[in-house]
Amino acid sequence: MSERHTSDPTPALRLLWGERPEPRRGPRRGLDLDRIVAAAVELADEEGERGLSMRGVASRLGIGTASLYTYVPSRTELTALMLDAVIAESPLPEDLPGTWRERVEAWARHDWRMFRSRPWTLRLIERPLLGPSLLAWYESALRVLSENGLSPVENASVIESVDAYVQGVARLTADQEESHAGNAEPWAARHRAYIAERVDFSAHPLWTEAALSGAIAGPADHFESGLRFLLDGVEADVRRRAERRD
Repeated sequence: MSERHTSDPTPALRLLWGERPEPRRGPRRGLDLDRIVAAAVELADEEGERGLSMRGVASRLGIGTASLYTYVPSRTELTALMLDAVIAESPLPEDLPGTWRERVEAWARHDWRMFRSRPWTLRLIERPLLGPSLLAWYESALRVLSENGLSPVENASVIESVDAYVQGVARLTADQEESHAGNAEPWAARHRAYIAERVDFSAHPLWTEAALSGAIAGPADHFESGLRFLLDGVEADVRRRAERRD
């Protein structure tokens, strides 16, 4: 069941910020949003984004789909609540140990592991709503980065750059794995066999050197290298500004 964005985020925002619809007449409702969201997250963890549906969540809760809609108007609102719940599980950046850079590295690695273990969140985070958990996390990240001497606006750019990098690498990796699901080894073997037979690597010495040295490695290695390059750039800019002030 694919995500469908509506033109009005207000219903989802109301649920995120604690506004609950007035109960309808009839039997007393026996569920709360926390249980519904937990069931939806469990379903997505087991079956992925494609397996997430209002019917599936209702079945897991032992209620009818129509009953579920009395709590959550649509999948759009449900996924907004799910994303906020997942963000709430993440440690706040200011609670992590170390310097501002070490904390950024720690939260980036946490997000990387989360996206790798829960690739369905990559779809949900494409257009996030500002819920309580996201706002609290962002404020905490800005407090951590305030140690580096950049302005809040500049540090917001640092956060967005790190997030875009982490999500981009995770999304590319997830897409590649999904496209080769079930045939990764045969695909890789045939790829290697054809390239070894037909390609003259003497015409590409730099690529060959990089490959033989291990530079062309797995996604985790690429992730760490790219994160280091990104934060080296931020740190160099921070140092230059400090030197100019002195």
